[in-house]
Amino acid sequence: MASRRMCSLLSHSLTSPTSSAALFSRGRNIASPSRGISKYSTAAAIENPVDPPFEVKHTQLLINGQFVDAASGKSFPTLDPRTGDVIAHVAEGDAEDINRAVAAARKAFDEGPWPKMTAYERQRIVLRFADLIEKHNDELAALETWDSGKPYEQSAKVEVPMLTRLMRYYAGWADKIHGLTVPADGPYHVQTLHEPIGVVGQVTPWNFPLLMFAWKVGPALACGNTIVLKTAEQTPLSALFAANLLHEAGLPPGVLNVISGFGPTAGAPLASHMDVDKFAFTGSTKTGQVVHELASRSNLKPVTMELGGKSPFIVCEDADIDKAVELAHSALFFNQGQCCCAGSRTFVHERVYDEFVEKSKARALKRAVGDPFLKGIEQGPQVSNAQFEKILEYIKSGIESGATLESGGERLGNKGYYIKPTVFSNVKDDMLIAKDEIFGPVQSIFKYKDLDEVIRRANATLFGLAAGVFTENLDTANTLTRALRVGTVWVNCYNIFDAAIPVGGYKMSGHGREKGIYSLENYLQVKAVVTPLKNPAWL
Repeated sequence: MASRRMCSLLSHSLTSPTSSAALFSRGRNIASPSRGISKYSTAAAIENPVDPPFEVKHTQLLINGQFVDAASGKSFPTLDPRTGDVIAHVAEGDAEDINRAVAAARKAFDEGPWPKMTAYERQRIVLRFADLIEKHNDELAALETWDSGKPYEQSAKVEVPMLTRLMRYYAGWADKIHGLTVPADGPYHVQTLHEPIGVVGQVTPWNFPLLMFAWKVGPALACGNTIVLKTAEQTPLSALFAANLLHEAGLPPGVLNVISGFGPTAGAPLASHMDVDKFAFTGSTKTGQVVHELASRSNLKPVTMELGGKSPFIVCEDADIDKAVELAHSALFFNQGQCCCAGSRTFVHERVYDEFVEKSKARALKRAVGDPFLKGIEQGPQVSNAQFEKILEYIKSGIESGATLESGGERLGNKGYYIKPTVFSNVKDDMLIAKDEIFGPVQSIFKYKDLDEVIRRANATLFGLAAGVFTENLDTANTLTRALRVGTVWVNCYNIFDAAIPVGGYKMSGHGREKGIYSLENYLQVKAVVTPLKNPAWL
C-alpha cells in the first residue's frame, strides 16, 4: 500500500463524499447535508449536536487479555467536548492496576508465546489487526471525534486510515529485524543480536489518541516486546476499542495491556515501575521532565519522549502569498491547533507582511467551526474545559501585551468548548503568546527583515520539534533547512506524516524518534556475541 500523506488525505476528505452520512443516518438531530456551513454558525452546528448512533462498548481496563474493573472499583467520566456532557464512565486505574498489568506483561514476555513466535507469525497478527481497523473505520472514527472533538471527516478520512497504514508498515518490519556479522582483529566470529527490550511502558496524549497508539504500539510489537499502555484521561475510548480488535486478531493475553487513569496515580507508577524495561511518552514538556526523573530514579530505564513545540513557519518574500496563507492556516489550525508541531510562530517577510496579515484574517473568518460530526466542518471544540480556559487566558495575555487582535479572540456559542479562530499580528518575541505552547486555534504573525534575523529568532526558543519554510528559491530553502534546529523541516508543505518519516525534537521537544526505521531502535537491545574460531579458512 502506497504511503499516504496526512495533508493530502485531509484535502481529499473535505471535498469527497464520506461514509459519515451512512454512519449517522440513524441518529437524532441530524443536520441536513444541504445545510450550508458558514463562519461561526452556532444554531445547529453547536447548540443542537448530532447524536452518535451507537453505544460505547469498552470502558474497563484491559489486563492479561480480559476487560476488568479497576481494583479500587473507581471510575471517572469522559466528556463530550461539544457539550460537556458525560459520554461514559471509564475504569480508573491506579498503582495496583499498573502492578497487575506489568505482571501480566512480564509473564507474557518471559513465559508467553509472543517473543518466541516467528517474526512472520507476529507479522500476520498485526496485519489481521490492520484489516480489522479498516473494517471498523467508521466506528473508530466516531469514537475519536466524540471523545476529542476533532472533525469526523478528519478522523474517518485521515487518522483511522493512517492507523491502518502504520500498523501495516510495522507489520512489514517484523521479519526484517536482524543483527550483523562483524569482522574482528583475530580468530573470532563476532555477531550482533537485536533483541526485544522486554516490558514497555507507554503513555499516549489526548490530541491524537489513535495515531499515537500506532506510533508506540506498532514498533514495540514488531520488535517482540510486551506493553502496558496508559491512555490520556481525556480520551480513553478509541484505544480500548482498538486494543480489543488487536486481541480479536490473535494477540496473546498479556502482550498489550491498556490502563485508563490519571497521571499522578497511574502514569507515575508506570514510569517508576522497577519491572518496566523501557518507557515512551508523548505529552507536555513539563510532564516529560517528571517522567524522565521518575524513570531515572527507579531503574534508569531508557525513555523516548516527544514533547512540546513552538514551531516557526517562515514565509519568504518570494512566496506565492495566497498559497502561503492557506498553508500557514492549515499548519496552525489543524486539529483545533492542538498539535505539538503546529506552525504557531508565523514569520513573514516585511515586504509581504501587510498583505499576508489581511489574507490570514480573511481566511480565519471563513473557517467553518461547529459540531465536528457535520460535513464541511473544519474545526470542532477544544478537547476539555481546562484546555479551553487555558487558551482564552493566552488570548487575553496577547491582547494585554499589545499584540493586534485581527480576528476571533473569544468563545463561540454558549455550549461546549468552542473558540473562534484567532489571529494576532504585530506579535513580539517576548510576549507569552510568542514563547509558550498555546495548543489552540491562535495564530501569531511576526515580521522579519532578512534570513539571518529570522534564523536567529526562529531558533531562540526552548523547543525544536518542527518548522515550515515557504519559498520558491532553492538556495533559501537549503540555507533555512540546515540552520533551523528542529527535528523536521517541511519545505512548501506541512504536516506530512508518512509512516516512514521519523518524528522527534531537538532541545526540550524531547529525544529519540518515532515512526520509520528509527523508531525500532527504541525497542531493541543490541547484544554482541563473540566466539573463537579454530583454524579459520578466512577472517
